[in-house]
Parts: sequence; structure tokens; C-alpha cells
Amino acid sequence: QVQLVESGGGLVQAGGSLRLSCAASGRTFSSYAMGWFRQTPGKERNFVARISSNTLRTTYANSVKGRFTISRDNAKNTVVLQMNSLKPEDTAVYYCAADQTVASLTYPRTMPNEYEFWGQGTQVTVSS
Repeated sequence: QVQLVESGGGLVQAGGSLRLSCAASGRTFSSYAMGWFRQTPGKERNFVARISSNTLRTTYANSVKGRFTISRDNAKNTVVLQMNSLKPEDTAVYYCAADQTVASLTYPRTMPNEYEFWGQGTQVTVSS
């Protein structure tokens, strides 16, 4: 079992930056791949970024590539999403999630139903 708590959301102007953190409890955190997703009202939850359990592999949605960076610290049970050059279309509730299955080289596991544990979400609002 993994419990996840996100923090760091808020209101920022377009072009600004935010740093989201996800704190995990549980001794097996380092065995999970971690992902970030986002969701706006009435829309599906969409993949943002993923990092493998050993930090060696990261995957990003095309919409955030080059602007967002995912990282993790297994010693501190945390995963971070650094978001730069934010745009109004980045406005959403951001969720962190844990996946115990290793992704293959050809399929990075970006669907919400592939992740077993979820945080409660943190709101990010980007004003124009």
C-alpha cells in the first residue's frame, strides 16, 4: 500500500513556474513507478509525466515536453514535478499516482487505469 499526498499547487501567471511535490508513505515506494496526471472539469484524466522506480527512465506527454521535469528521491519518498513556462491550458487538478508494473520499452504505461494508488490532487491555475 502507498498513500500519496500532493502539494505545491496554486495560482501563477502565464510564463511562470510551479513545483509540485508528492509525498508517499510506505516502505515500498522505491519499487513503484510514479506518474503525474491532470484533469479539468468534465474531461478525462490525462497523462503528464512518468518516472521509473530507479529514476533511469522518464516519459512526458507531448504537451509538456521541454517545459516540465519529473524527478524523485527514493530516500525521501517524494516525487516532484517542476513546471516551467506555464500556459493557461496547463490549468487543472494535478494528481500523483503509483504503478507497480515496470513499463516495457515500447509501451510507457500512460493510462490512468494502469496506476494502483492515487493522491487527492492539487489545483494549478495559470492566468493569462
